[in-house]
Amino acid sequence: MLKGNFYNIRTVVNENGQVTLTLELNAAHPIFGGHFPEQPVVPGVCMMQIITETLEDAVQQKVLLQKAGLMKFLNMIDPVQQPLVDVNLTYKAEENGGWKVNATLKREATTFMKFQGVFK
Repeated sequence: MLKGNFYNIRTVVNENGQVTLTLELNAAHPIFGGHFPEQPVVPGVCMMQIITETLEDAVQQKVLLQKAGLMKFLNMIDPVQQPLVDVNLTYKAEENGGWKVNATLKREATTFMKFQGVFK
């Protein structure tokens, strides 16, 4: 939904239940016109969608968030000042067919978001 428009993937490695990728945000995307006109900030829902799309690409199936045990937004992402974001995501299949996921969005020493939860 957002990949290829709101952001583009620069690099990606998916090995043994771990995905590491670097994405580049599109600071000209219309979302930033309303969030916010003079100070663009990546909405939290978009950060969560990036995690969802990363998992979907890794497991090659559509997923839906079932439980968010931890969802912390630690720092704002200004797409003009910080267009590159690193996504680190680990996933493990559960017996019931779901996926247990831990993820962070960060760049260098700055962590923007931490997530732990379950998708189905």
